[in-house]
Amino acid sequence: MRLILYSKPGCHLCEGLQEKLEQILATQNLAIELEIRDITTREDWLLAYEYEVPVLVLANSPGLEAFEQPLPRPSPRASVQQIQQMLCKYLSNIKKNDAE
Repeated sequence: MRLILYSKPGCHLCEGLQEKLEQILATQNLAIELEIRDITTREDWLLAYEYEVPVLVLANSPGLEAFEQPLPRPSPRASVQQIQQMLCKYLSNIKKNDAE
């Protein structure tokens, strides 16, 4: 699985969320890769997310059938633990749907 973080340079909300996600992935045994996408590098991303960043999307690994699920934006005040709980909730839902 991958987490895609759509962000832009100078966005403090984006930087804060990225730091928290990196902490979670560094300390937990989650099979998730974090991909940062700068929306200023592609016009389609800029048009889609210019006023929405940070945007967090859960996606499958490259080479598999395309799957992307936007996740609710966590509050900037959310703790690392709260963000981790949110990620675990969505991961378990995806695994449950895959099993069915």
